[in-house]
Amino acid sequence: MASRPVRVLGWESAIGASYTQRDLSVQWQVDSLIDWIEEPICYGVFFTAPRQCEEKLNLVLYKTPDSISISLVNHTGAMVEGREYQLLCEIQNIAPVQYLTLRWYRGQTEVYNNTFSELSPATPVQVSSTLLITPSKAEDGAPYSCEAALELGLEGPQPSPRVKSEPLNINVHYPPDSFEPQQEFVELEDGDKITLNCSVGGNPPPLYSWSSLHLQETDDNQALFTASSSGSYTCTAYNLLGKSSKEFIIKLKSKGV
Repeated sequence: MASRPVRVLGWESAIGASYTQRDLSVQWQVDSLIDWIEEPICYGVFFTAPRQCEEKLNLVLYKTPDSISISLVNHTGAMVEGREYQLLCEIQNIAPVQYLTLRWYRGQTEVYNNTFSELSPATPVQVSSTLLITPSKAEDGAPYSCEAALELGLEGPQPSPRVKSEPLNINVHYPPDSFEPQQEFVELEDGDKITLNCSVGGNPPPLYSWSSLHLQETDDNQALFTASSSGSYTCTAYNLLGKSSKEFIIKLKSKGV
């Protein structure tokens, strides 16, 4: 749009070029734009000085990705607590990559992000990002995902175009939890029975064995044990990653109490 009388006002462009005479405005309009390096220039020829001027349109042609996916690098199956693993996020055909912000999430919490402002291609490209994690047992079953966001500024679409991957739910193996307390005193009426509970968390789920000085060791994988006499009974919970033990000390109740 011009603010003073013009001879010619127009758009110089590979497609959609147009011009007008005498009018103070002229539109550049295209039905479809696929030229990633299109740089339309608005020009004017005037009756008075300065007799010519031109202005390049700040045009950003963008494309959301064809796909975005997340995977484990060089590993399959469950992870082991405390070990380091690498997650890979791959984004197919996104443009322009210098406007891309890639965000990593654990559940709904953002844990990392990176940008690609050092890259310059205008055409769609494939990019990837890696995330190192050292999972704890608290993260067993946690969903990780990554999101591609094109941050195109205030003149771009609002909200910013975003595409998120399907979640990757991680399976974390860890040894049986420590018992608290590790020793428990229990009273028993003479002639009665009592059930001792040794259930504890762990992944894979723990197996159980019971031992006592006056009984043969049992290995029937039962977290519950029925005792009918006083003494010390030790339960051991174990899996491939470790074991944890607890001692139950049963005393007979004194008569008359």
